[in-house]
Amino acid sequence: MTAQFDILAAGGGIAGLTAALTAARLGHKVMLLTGHTLGGNLLSLEKVEGFPGFPDGAPGFDLCPAVQEQAMASGAEVEMLGVESLRRDGALWIASAGGREFSAGAVIAATGSKLRKLGVPGEVEFEGRGVSQCASCDAPLLRGKHAVVVGGGDSAVQEALTLAPVAAKVTLITRGVDLRAQRPMANSLRAFATVEIRTGLTVSGITGNGGVNGVALADMSGAPAGELACDAVFVFIGLEPQTAWLGDWVDRDGSGAVRTDAALATRTPGLFAAGALRAGWAGRAVASAGEGAAAAVAAHAWLGRS
Repeated sequence: MTAQFDILAAGGGIAGLTAALTAARLGHKVMLLTGHTLGGNLLSLEKVEGFPGFPDGAPGFDLCPAVQEQAMASGAEVEMLGVESLRRDGALWIASAGGREFSAGAVIAATGSKLRKLGVPGEVEFEGRGVSQCASCDAPLLRGKHAVVVGGGDSAVQEALTLAPVAAKVTLITRGVDLRAQRPMANSLRAFATVEIRTGLTVSGITGNGGVNGVALADMSGAPAGELACDAVFVFIGLEPQTAWLGDWVDRDGSGAVRTDAALATRTPGLFAAGALRAGWAGRAVASAGEGAAAAVAAHAWLGRS
């Protein structure tokens, strides 16, 4: 039997959680399908920078569960199921998840993005044996060792900041001419004497014997630029929007992100998008929270007119 709701939010990150919280506080019957991991990409972050009310940063693994508790206290129902497909049945949306179906008058897509891979030799071979995308998980294993971080944005710099107090050396490699991260974070990283930032380079391969022992570098023309001995490689080079379950109900940009109007509505009435899967997302946790709330308000207004 299909469970019926006013608004269904999909995604366990800060956008989906805030959407569910806001929709519930607006008086709607709400279902939040979080997927199998509550917290999304914030889960592994020891410090979410720039979030209001947390001048020293908010631990991602604390922030999202706290918002979930607020959402549930406001009346939202939560299931740790990932949406597999979406279809229409008259005026209702029907979402399939974990062998069950959920219907709603409006849907807020907030399933976010997953971390991109380098796609170079050795990356898959050494995953979990020196190749990682979670510094807070693996930093304790790198005491006295050399870690390489690949990327120049907020996530890469935050992970390097997590590693810097533990590892003997951290080398951050970015293809840009400078870091793209927020200036306070970048300045904090530069303050570590054990951190080296190398620009205009990419990693073309990862080498090892049982575990990582080095990376091959290339310049922006693809020409070899030497090798660097290291004990671990952390990859933070961008995001891939998770939108397959939305099928043809939405338009996407060249990166696969969902296109919306200023009110976060997709091209299909009653379907909204927020957070890291959306084209034009600002790339900040606080932006995701704001978009989740705005999408809920837009869905509320749309239900009032429909």
